[in-house]
Amino acid sequence: MDKIIKTISSNGAFRAYVLDSTETVKQAQAFHKTQSSSTVALGRTLIANQILAGNEKGDTKVTVKVLGNSSLGAIISVADTSGKVKGYVQNTGVDIKKTATGEVVVGPFVGQGQFLVIVDYGTGQPYTSMTPIVTGEIGEDLAYFLTDSQQTPSAVGLNVLLDNEDQVQVAGGFLVQVLPDAKEADIARFEKRLQNMPAISTLLASEDHIEALLSAIYGEDDYKRLEESPLSFSCDCSRERFLGALASLPKADLESMRDEDQGAEIICQFCQTAYQFNSEDLEGLILEKP
Repeated sequence: MDKIIKTISSNGAFRAYVLDSTETVKQAQAFHKTQSSSTVALGRTLIANQILAGNEKGDTKVTVKVLGNSSLGAIISVADTSGKVKGYVQNTGVDIKKTATGEVVVGPFVGQGQFLVIVDYGTGQPYTSMTPIVTGEIGEDLAYFLTDSQQTPSAVGLNVLLDNEDQVQVAGGFLVQVLPDAKEADIARFEKRLQNMPAISTLLASEDHIEALLSAIYGEDDYKRLEESPLSFSCDCSRERFLGALASLPKADLESMRDEDQGAEIICQFCQTAYQFNSEDLEGLILEKP
């Protein structure tokens, strides 16, 4: 089962989240049938949103939109505080690897643009903040967003490792943040450790990558485990919700669907579930119109 573990250094100087998101990203790949670069970009965005939602309390929803101008198009994700996340990438078919190493290429195919975050506390007034896409590698973009928009110095590592058939093998990440009680000596020590950390791909390839991540982050420093919570890819779409969306269309559009198409099909962008509505369904909606 996927999980997020929240920790804090015993001296109160830092906090760290570590995530195993393997099944989450496997589900996303299965739903969207993504090629390698699209899989990794979408997977990293889902993990980034799991981190952001892990920072929130109550019945809060977090939407992340990576609005790049290159081949992948927009990458959209929605997560909540219970650990559920859903998402999609506009172009599922980007499949680019470095010839020499076989490494999946992501950043150039995200391109330039905006990293947009919408936090909905359920009050009817969502909070929106945005920073430029820095590298398109998603992890660096999330770190920049947290440091710039939330004024919290942050280090982030995210990745998705694929097998020889380009199927998701392991996915996960970490967040490290400086807390107000941190002393200069603490910050310098942690900065040095983070600079010398193995690559996130190396840590994820470890047999127990959660422990490998924690060990790499804290080294010899003591820390406390505060909370462990489940994570999952979960879409909350339903036939009733899409029927409501159809009901909002003009009467003429509904009549056109009924007469010309004898019904309508709506496919959920987040999980690719197809919902069918026949002529009788549309007629019922038409009769409700003034």
